[in-house]
Order: sequence, then structure tokens, then C-alpha cells
Amino acid sequence: MTLVFILLATFSGGILSVFAAATLSLTVLANLAHRLVALSVGILLAVAFLDLLPEAAAGLDVQTVGGGVIAGILLFFMLEKTALWRHDHAHEVHAGHAHEPGPSPTGMMIVLGSAMHNFVDGVLISAAFLEDIHLGLATAIAVIAHEIPHEIGDFIVLLAAGHSRRQTLWLNVLAGSASVLGGILGWIFLRNISGAIPYVMSLAVASFIYIAVADLIPELQEHRRPHDFPAQLALLLAGIGMVLLGMHLAN
Repeated sequence: MTLVFILLATFSGGILSVFAAATLSLTVLANLAHRLVALSVGILLAVAFLDLLPEAAAGLDVQTVGGGVIAGILLFFMLEKTALWRHDHAHEVHAGHAHEPGPSPTGMMIVLGSAMHNFVDGVLISAAFLEDIHLGLATAIAVIAHEIPHEIGDFIVLLAAGHSRRQTLWLNVLAGSASVLGGILGWIFLRNISGAIPYVMSLAVASFIYIAVADLIPELQEHRRPHDFPAQLALLLAGIGMVLLGMHLAN
């Protein structure tokens, strides 16, 4: 039964979110994407600090968990830095051959980076479900919440790189399917080494904190009109409230 939950959660986070992002990208993107980012920040931080972190600390001492979170943040920093370097290099190569028709190589770098990110999300979802069903559901919701704005960004970049709408959609679906693969492999290996789950929980905490603080909050800060702040704060608090309500109902 746990595997069924993992498959449903990773399919929703990795593939259904792509179709949701594609729909938003072509319809109400300008009005809704910004709001989804603020809501995502609240959900990610609340799940990281109120759900995943206590769960990790239940299986490890606090100092080890803290060290794992720091190591995870450094890991994601290095991975993102590498992806940015590759992105810049691909952009320079494409700029040097601007006369050549066809999609930019930047698009394929976006797909590769997204696939790696989705694979890690799948492993984290799997570890959460193996620990506790309610924790798995909270983690899956957090993943879906940040994946939709993320996929919207990928969708726009791929269109700008010269891919058709159909190509963009199916490239994102291909990258999203890595989440399902990560979930299955996580279920296969982590259930046989349950002692590793608290360490994976620490990595999940690091992932959610990094995404919220390094990627999403700076995006919110780009919107500095006077009426932006109250809406952002309200949605951020709504995200936290959704997680707290879910935890209360689960108990």
C-alpha cells in the first residue's frame, strides 16, 4: 500500500504538475504564478521545520540532524551553481551560433537539471512515506506546491529557447517522470535500510529550506509595489496554516 501512495504522490508532483503549469503558462500565468510562489514558501518552510525536522530528530541526535541539514544546503548550493554554469555556457555557445535554426541547447540543460531535481524529490517523498503516511502526504503537498511555479518557469524558458508548445510539454513530462523513478528506487532501497531514513529526512529539510530561501523568496522580493507585501505575507501565512491544519487533522 505504501508503494501505491508513493506512486500517486510522485506522479502528481512530477507529471500532473507539468500539465497544471502548462495550463497556467498559457492562461492566467501573470496573475497566478506570483501568488503560487508566496504560498509555496509558507508550505515548504512549515513542512521543513514543523514536520520533517522533528521526524529526523526523533531518529538522530539534534547535532547530527543539524549537520545533515547544513551538508544538504551546501550540496544543493553546489548542484545549483553547477547547473547555472552549464546554463551560462550553453547560452554563450548558442549566442556564438545565432544564425543556426532550431532550439537552443539551453533548453536541454533546463530539462536535465529539472529531471535531477525531480528524481531527488521522488526519493524524499518515498522516504517520508516509509516513515509515516501523514508525513509522506505533507511532503508530497510541499513538493507539488513548489513544482508548479518551477515548471511554469521551465515552460517559459523552453518556449523562449525555440521549442514548440508540444515539445515543451513532453520534455517537461519526461523530466517530471524522474520523480516516479526516484520514488520507486527510494522504496526499493530505503525500506531495507531504514536507518538511513532520518538522514534522508535531514536532506529533505535542507532541500525545502534551500528552495524557499535561495530560489523562491528572492523571486518574491522582485515584486516591491506597496500592495504586493500584504498579499505575499497573507499567502505565506496561509501556506503555514495549511500545514498546521493538516498536522492537526492527522493527529
